[in-house]
Amino acid sequence: MSTAIKIRNINKNYGNLQALDDINLDIQEGEFFGLLGPNGAGKSTLIGIIGGLVHKDSGNVTILGKDIFKNYRETKKSLGIVPQEITFDPYFTVRETLKMHSGYFGIKDNDEKIDELLDALSLTDKSDVGPRQLSGGMKRRLLIAKAMVHDPEIIVLDEPTAGVDVELRNNLWEYVINLNKAGKTIILTTHYLEEAEALCDRIAIMNKGKIVKVDTKENLINSIDKKLVKIKFADLNCDIDKKLMGMDFKINKDKREIEIETAKRDLDKILKKINALNLNIIDMNIESAKLEDVFIKLTNLGRDAN
Repeated sequence: MSTAIKIRNINKNYGNLQALDDINLDIQEGEFFGLLGPNGAGKSTLIGIIGGLVHKDSGNVTILGKDIFKNYRETKKSLGIVPQEITFDPYFTVRETLKMHSGYFGIKDNDEKIDELLDALSLTDKSDVGPRQLSGGMKRRLLIAKAMVHDPEIIVLDEPTAGVDVELRNNLWEYVINLNKAGKTIILTTHYLEEAEALCDRIAIMNKGKIVKVDTKENLINSIDKKLVKIKFADLNCDIDKKLMGMDFKINKDKREIEIETAKRDLDKILKKINALNLNIIDMNIESAKLEDVFIKLTNLGRDAN
C-alpha cells in the first residue's frame, strides 16, 4: 500500500502557543483515517498546512509522493477539503458554484459529476438557488460537494456533520463509504466519536499539539481493560446495594436495572456473584470499551474535568 500523505517534523507556533509540536504521521492510500482530539488539539491547523492554507514553521508534507509546497498545483488537485467554516459567494447558485469550482481545476463540462453530487447530498431541488436561501445544513452539503467536485484522490472531512440532520448524515456516510471502497483516501475529524468508531480503520489521537497515539481502531479499543455489564431484573429488592458491595456499580431501582463496570479478567467472578443473587434476570448486555473511553484516557479529559 502506497502512502497518500506523509507528514514529517511539522511544527507551528502562534506567538507563545505551540499549535503543532513535531508532528509525524503516515496515512496510506485507500485508508479511512480518523484524526481526533479535543478543541485546541491542533487538528484544524494540521489540515490547514496539508491544504496549503497555513504556513508551517518547519517540517515537510508530501501528497502522493509530491511536496505540497514545491508541487502546489499538482497536489491541490489530489486533495479535497471540507472545512469547518461555511463561506460562499452569495451571487452564484448552487450549480454555478460547483461549475466555477470545477473550473479552478481546469475541468469543463463537469455536469455528470455535479449531478452525482447534487443527488448524493440531496441538493438537486436546490441547484438553482443561491447560498443565502439555503439552511445551515444545506450550506454544509454544498461545502462537501465543492470539496469533491474535482474528484480528488484524498478527501479531508473536517467536522462534516456538525449541525446537520440525521438524514443527511446517513446519506453522506453512505456516499463516502462507497468512495472509500472505490479507492479514495478519506481523512475524518469529528467530535462524534461514534462516527469515527463506526467508520475509521486507523485513528490518530491528538492533544495539545502532539500526536499521542496512532493505531488501528481495534487495538485502541482493546487497550482499555473494561467490561460494562448491564442487567435488568424482573424485581429488584431493597438490599441489592449490600449484596453488590465491593463492585463498581450503578443502580436504577425504578427501571430495575444495574450497571457494573469491571476488568475483563474479573468478568467471570462478577457473573457468578450476580447469579448467586437468585433474582429473576430478564435481560443482560455485556459491552466492551468504546473509542470514547480511549479518547478520554489519552487526552486526560476525565482528570481535567474533576
